[in-house]
Amino acid sequence: MRTPTIRDVAARAGVSKSLVSLVLRGADGVRPEKRAAVMTAIEELGYRPNAAARSLSERRTRSVGVLLNDLRNPWFVELLDGLNSRLYDSGLHTLLADGHLNRRLGEDLTRTFTELRVDGLVAVGTLQDPQALRTAAGQIPTVVVGTREPVLPGVDIVANDDEQGARLATEHLIRLGHRHIAHIAGHGAVGELRRRSFEATMREHGLADTAVVEQGDLTEEGGYRATVRLLSRPRRPTAVFAVNDMSCVGALSAAEESGLRVPRDLSLVGYDNTYLSRLRHLWLTTVDNASHDVGRRAAQRLLDRIENPGRPGAVELAAPFLEVRGSTGVVGEG
Repeated sequence: MRTPTIRDVAARAGVSKSLVSLVLRGADGVRPEKRAAVMTAIEELGYRPNAAARSLSERRTRSVGVLLNDLRNPWFVELLDGLNSRLYDSGLHTLLADGHLNRRLGEDLTRTFTELRVDGLVAVGTLQDPQALRTAAGQIPTVVVGTREPVLPGVDIVANDDEQGARLATEHLIRLGHRHIAHIAGHGAVGELRRRSFEATMREHGLADTAVVEQGDLTEEGGYRATVRLLSRPRRPTAVFAVNDMSCVGALSAAEESGLRVPRDLSLVGYDNTYLSRLRHLWLTTVDNASHDVGRRAAQRLLDRIENPGRPGAVELAAPFLEVRGSTGVVGEG
């Protein structure tokens, strides 16, 4: 059997093709009985709109390009859930690209998105080539998510309040009596904000001399290696605040390998509240950065920008909160 067309729907419903098109677009002004007749005909015939033809007629693809810094980071999963659900509610679908693969292949995937004529672009996390994003943002409504960089004209930024989140983590450890606290730092604007906030909080509590920063790379392996270096110091820390949950898992492995018990001998705090932190055998204290909410907010910002592309860019921050679990405790107590 041949595939039903919009002409078949119109004939079955007893209306014109143009009225069927209005119903498919969800346009106002169609009489309820006519809309019902069209929807009944669509159901009976099993009609499915031709996406390519619809894109040509509307000059829209109803798709959004999403470029992730690194798909291996579990924080992106919950953010994507919030992003996708809001976009899907508005009839948009996402095309996903991994910035890690982008760098390895030496390709500019932002250009691929512009060639596909997506309706909007979402850049998630710190990207290596801000100039490519600047070029794309000049052609497509764009939102940057999860970081504060790059700052581009006409581009919205939706992120977590990283400074407040790092303060929550550091003050939690200080309240538990820890004075020798280390921070496993990350790279990019997010890593810088969290590191600076850790140092400022320690300074405000008179603990600048006992604060230690060890560079990591946002991965489990990086967190492991950074913690091995910290534990080899003459005065090892009693607590570690890691830049993200993946680094914190690495820190936990290093502590256990060294014969230390968490939290009796070493307290650990992560950041992101990913599924990793909620695994029962890890059960990490961590900062929840409202990733699902950030994703939904970013989607709404993009929808608003698609409707009004000329408005100035804005920065929107989601408030974090501390999720206390089993990896932190009072100094010397299990």
